[in-house]
Amino acid sequence: MDKIVLLENENVALYCYPNDGIVHHVIYKFCFGETFRTLLTKGADAFIQYKCTKWLSDDKSNSVLRQEDVEWGQKNWEGRIINNWKYWALIVPDKVVGKMSMKPLIDRYASLGVEVKLFENSDEALKWLKSLK
Repeated sequence: MDKIVLLENENVALYCYPNDGIVHHVIYKFCFGETFRTLLTKGADAFIQYKCTKWLSDDKSNSVLRQEDVEWGQKNWEGRIINNWKYWALIVPDKVVGKMSMKPLIDRYASLGVEVKLFENSDEALKWLKSLK
């Protein structure tokens, strides 16, 4: 069981690599509200079910995160995975405003013990995550 497709539509995709303990999301266009929350909820469900420790966020095509989505994530998503989350591979948004909106989250999760590494593409990020035990 190498790759499980958990969600795939015109806005987002969500995959799990159970053998490698990775949840991987891809945002194809600006993602907010219910779409964002469904993505993170299903990701957390898989993270827990498959005992994952790694998350790959391909946010290259996303824009700025809305404050209400950030707050929702901290209240409803973070607590579900933070105790087991060790590594975060992140492809930051192309847009400058999107990059800036990710900085506080990078700092937050790094301060909580998650090793964060930035990448240009998913292939490099996935390779790094798969190399970790």
